[in-house]
Amino acid sequence: MGSEKVANGFFVRNRAVFSLSLSAIMLAATFDLFAGLIMVGMSDYLMIVPGLMILIYSANGLRGNVFGAMGSRIGTAMHLGTFNFSFKKNSVLRSNVEGAMSLTMITSVIVGIVGWIIGAAFFSSQSPVGILMFMFISMMGSLLAGLMVVIINIAIAYIGFKRDWDVDNITAPLIAAAGDVATVPTIFLAVWMCLNLDGAVVYICLAGLLALTFGMTGAILMRKNKRKKRNEAKRIIVESLPVLTICIFIGLLAGTIVETQTAKLVAYPVLLVLLPAFLNQGNALSGILTCRFSTMMHMGTLSVKKYPPIEAYNNFAVTYVLGLITFAYVGVAAFLMAPQTMPFYEVMLLVLVAGMLSTTVINLLSYYVASAAVRFGLNPDDQSIPVTSSTMDVASASIFISLIRLTIL
Repeated sequence: MGSEKVANGFFVRNRAVFSLSLSAIMLAATFDLFAGLIMVGMSDYLMIVPGLMILIYSANGLRGNVFGAMGSRIGTAMHLGTFNFSFKKNSVLRSNVEGAMSLTMITSVIVGIVGWIIGAAFFSSQSPVGILMFMFISMMGSLLAGLMVVIINIAIAYIGFKRDWDVDNITAPLIAAAGDVATVPTIFLAVWMCLNLDGAVVYICLAGLLALTFGMTGAILMRKNKRKKRNEAKRIIVESLPVLTICIFIGLLAGTIVETQTAKLVAYPVLLVLLPAFLNQGNALSGILTCRFSTMMHMGTLSVKKYPPIEAYNNFAVTYVLGLITFAYVGVAAFLMAPQTMPFYEVMLLVLVAGMLSTTVINLLSYYVASAAVRFGLNPDDQSIPVTSSTMDVASASIFISLIRLTIL
């Protein structure tokens, strides 16, 4: 009876988190499953262009890193009462949009160059796409997907502001899913352009994208404020770019891990459908938890200690419950949506074991990354989301691919 009261109290106490977060995560998982179906339909491109899987998963991770951090900053501003839904110069919303789009395009250049080098060096030197075209794929996909995701981020901010929602509970999963759904088709569109359009057209478009990227970023960094106020967009770029650069290489590692099993993923479509949703659940859960920890640390309700304080364990328990429900949903839905090339019990065992292992990593990682940001005097909203998201990409990919190797010979 006592344990039942404790359980009831736990769910009542966290009712708002479960109602908002669970709805957001389930919606996000559904979107990601459709992203996986798109990959199944485009599986020929995955086999033709070496390194394409690396690009897709590193680009997906960056979308979550950049726009998840944007959502976290907006959520904190709402909690602190400094947010107004305004697009005026130097407003919180406009500064975040400018900073996020600039970071998206800058990082896409790095991903395009390094992703092509890894693909050519380790997977095939006979790629039909050269380094400049690979850069075009990365930049075009990032621009189109970034525009879609920034609109969704603004919509979440508007609805959350008007309805007085705690957007920390919904931003991370929705933005991560929106990034996946937007990135996968836009990258395949860019690949189609490279393989079917005249090369001169592609190179002209690439030159235009480079000019847009460096012109936009340069204008923000050189902007001077006559009233001596802090240039928030400039601060976002300057403080976020170093950690995002590190996260790029972490994301490329995650993509490389997945790329090693491309043939097996294509042979078992249920795994290809499952993978984006599985990896995104790691990003979504870590994003929700990191957003909550960042806000709590800003407000002084969560202390930074060697070991997580008691206030953190309630959030850990919430994450386990959310993870169990959503990973089970992902496994069932993927099995029903994809051609049935694997037994149901194998799919569910794979997803649930990998999911609970990933959730354990999420809990510990989210607290210590947010704590480290505070200890070093950094803004946890800028640093925590990219680090936890990128690290979870590698951790989740490693766990998932390792279990595939163990269970599928």
